Amino acid sequence: MIYLDNSATTKPDEQVMRAFIQANERFYANPASLHEMGVETNKLLSRSRQQVADVFGTTAEQVVFTSGGSESNNFIIKGIARANTHRGKHILVSAIEHASVLESVRALEQEGFTVDYVDVTTTGIVDLEDLQRKLQKDTVLVSVMHVNNEVGAIQPIEQIAQIVHRESRAFFHVDAVQSFGKLPIRFASEAGPDVITISGHKLHALKGTGVAVFRKQMTLEPLIHGGGQEMGLRSGTVAVPQYVALSKAIRLAAEQQQVNARKYSMWRNELHEFLQQFEAIRVLSTNHGAPHIVSYAVSGIKGEVMINAMQAHNVIISTSSACHSKDTKVSHVVSAMNVPHEYARGVVRISFGMFNTDEEIQQVKDIIERVIQQVKGEVKKYEMA
Repeated sequence: MIYLDNSATTKPDEQVMRAFIQANERFYANPASLHEMGVETNKLLSRSRQQVADVFGTTAEQVVFTSGGSESNNFIIKGIARANTHRGKHILVSAIEHASVLESVRALEQEGFTVDYVDVTTTGIVDLEDLQRKLQKDTVLVSVMHVNNEVGAIQPIEQIAQIVHRESRAFFHVDAVQSFGKLPIRFASEAGPDVITISGHKLHALKGTGVAVFRKQMTLEPLIHGGGQEMGLRSGTVAVPQYVALSKAIRLAAEQQQVNARKYSMWRNELHEFLQQFEAIRVLSTNHGAPHIVSYAVSGIKGEVMINAMQAHNVIISTSSACHSKDTKVSHVVSAMNVPHEYARGVVRISFGMFNTDEEIQQVKDIIERVIQQVKGEVKKYEMA
């Protein structure tokens, strides 16, 4: 089997699994307990938190562990908005955000907040002029993802941060679930986000782990009330082994980012060149996008048909977003990009991970050509200059 659905989830790294198992075997005490075992477990948790902080250039007090990307996004968006109504009740998000962001702001609309959606270009990049027009004096939060999970479009985070911080009092949140480990992201005073969110299972860690990392002290409404764990923002006994494993994965991803990005970029560009030969195919991702995502569609063919045909050849890919893979509606991202109707329902995504190889990419090219012939009945190629 060739697994190319790493943007949906990844296979855990063996080093990460070892860290998890060892922590479970030795540090299973409650870190809030006063006895020696509890104290030692809390020290391990503190070290893990500091290691994450070091990667992002912030302090340990600004690292809050969560259960994943969706929880992190809900926690940040609702927590910031509800705790800062004195700044305003207007929220600005891009039109191509992940469902966990879009559904969070829709829930806040029911509480009296107003939400505007920033337009994107046909390549999925946020329109900065539209962002500037829609930014208001009472905007309390701007949320824009770093890399779009469906087409790999990279957003100009530094430019957005400068606009937001220069022209409003809003906080700037970046969903970095699809970018961390593939692109560099750190806090850089006012030229960066105020808070970022990450999911462990997207970077070869365990499912059920995530983190929100803050650039500075911020006022938020707690996600879970109780014993006051996680700086009082997310109460409940802390799952120390999971977060030890997550901190290990984050360190490894940061260390390997440049090497992996070069490898993924080479594969992405190679597949783009290959796919663009076919008259029936429209490539939505670009060579300027995220290194690990290739997005394309076959005219008149639904995405699930392509997925099933590829799976018959033992290749695992997904529709544009695995979160909505069973939804037959056109993706909101595809709609925002104005993808032509004959391609809109057929967008599929190939996404690389650390376990993929050069040999697999060569095999996939051959299989795609066979599948195109199978689903279209013929293969037409452009004459390449």
